[in-house]
Amino acid sequence: MTVTDSTARATSLLRFATAGSVDDGKSTLVGRLLHDSKSVLSDQLEAVERASVARGQEAPDLALLTDGLRAEREQGITIDVAYRYFATPRRRFILADTPGHVQYTRNMVTGASTAQLAIVLVDARNGVVEQTWRHAAVAALLRVPHLVLAVNKMDLVDFDESVFARIAREFTAYAASLGVPEITAIPISALQGDNVVTPSAHMHWYSGPTVLEHLETVPVTHDPTGDAARFPVQYVIRPQTAEHPDYRGYAGQLASGVLRVGDRVTVHPSGRQSTVSAIDVLGRAAELAWAPQSVTVRLADDLDISRGDVIAPADAALRPTRQVTATVCHLHDRPLAPGDRVLLQHTTRTVKAIVEDIPSRLTLADLSHHPAPGRLEANDIGRVVLRTAEPLPLDDYTASRRTGSFLLVDPADGSTLTAGMAGAAFAGPEAHPSPAEPDDEGWDF
Repeated sequence: MTVTDSTARATSLLRFATAGSVDDGKSTLVGRLLHDSKSVLSDQLEAVERASVARGQEAPDLALLTDGLRAEREQGITIDVAYRYFATPRRRFILADTPGHVQYTRNMVTGASTAQLAIVLVDARNGVVEQTWRHAAVAALLRVPHLVLAVNKMDLVDFDESVFARIAREFTAYAASLGVPEITAIPISALQGDNVVTPSAHMHWYSGPTVLEHLETVPVTHDPTGDAARFPVQYVIRPQTAEHPDYRGYAGQLASGVLRVGDRVTVHPSGRQSTVSAIDVLGRAAELAWAPQSVTVRLADDLDISRGDVIAPADAALRPTRQVTATVCHLHDRPLAPGDRVLLQHTTRTVKAIVEDIPSRLTLADLSHHPAPGRLEANDIGRVVLRTAEPLPLDDYTASRRTGSFLLVDPADGSTLTAGMAGAAFAGPEAHPSPAEPDDEGWDF
């Protein structure tokens, strides 16, 4: 049986992120999208106009629609991820405007981690620069399926087709070498609005889509029956009512795939098997459910299941492990080093873990690996080896962004330290030093 959902397709949601070097015009592009698609409220536009006048500008600075922090407006740069929500008759959007500075690479990772599409801006006057390579590499590492190259400020190079063609060739070749499946190049002027929402009157040589047209038409829905089912249990429901004295349901959101009544399943990490006896969707019985629906699943057998367990098909190639090798981006100002005790959050499960080794740090400019860095500083991307107190049913990140990702958390204050992608790695001269043996005192596993 093939799952189709015409209603969801008609109102589909696209999550996308913008990235690029400082002053390439990311916030202006986002502001132009919001303004020209009539997604800005009148009071918001009035506030931007007042702020622009106060800064001595004659025309409204549309970048202020996303640069919401006072520090950003004072410096004229984006320093945090700015999220905006808007919709057109064809699609709903969640956009993340990410910083361009090298020291805010972690913010770009945060903004693009759930994105289905990334827009990388390039200043037509400067062409492809090192930060362009860095952002393309991060998008590839995060397995963002669609990548758009927006060559901005074409008005400042007299809308020269040869300038656009040269930049597009260089960027496309590099992104393709990273394994990015789809790359679309669009010449734009965010300041004047050329090819952002409406086609440009200055670039007749370009016949492709505008930025908004591409955002509205890029495919983001697919038949979930091709994905392996993964159902992380969030809550165990035991109503204890006279009507349902023996009701035991497992509530959560399907991370991927489809579950059907009658499916033979395995509960991880215990390995116990059972059969799906019923599925409740919004309080009503259903024969099947598919990602990303939130449902309650009931099993034929009375098993010991709790929050954090994962229900998957009985024949799934899922092997819970206590030894986790992953690529991570370190987010905290405090370094991550071998021997550190952390908490690992995977879907709805949190377990104790120890950093056994940091084999290498990735240099995004050329994708080379710096062996045995000793520790990871803020914004660093590297390989880590972790040992967990309990087995985790981790998928490879290349197979599932949802069940292949995790966070490392400081057990003392609960702050997020690191974002991880199980198994994910770029090809390159990976180093393999011998893992260090941490002192396990106080962490019994």
